[in-house]
Amino acid sequence: MRWLTVGPAGQPETSILLAPPVTDDSITEDERGAIESLVAKGVYGWIILGTDDLDGTFARVRESGAEIEQEPTEQPWGVRDCVFRDPAGNTVRFNESR
Repeated sequence: MRWLTVGPAGQPETSILLAPPVTDDSITEDERGAIESLVAKGVYGWIILGTDDLDGTFARVRESGAEIEQEPTEQPWGVRDCVFRDPAGNTVRFNESR
């Protein structure tokens, strides 16, 4: 698998990971087609954003009417985050910057 990480100049704490969703050689052509169809519908994409105020960010996004997937939670891998689904069905995860 190959991916590319990019970010804005002068903001080393910001990175954007660009990776193809279908790279595993064990995936059949039918499975590959199904995944590509989901990507085209907007239900297979996701983005992770950082925030200094997870609770405030969660409250603002919740108040906007976004679909909540997960309230602010301390994850076992050491990140506190929350998850929403955008109107296109994409997963939007906010990680608390520490």
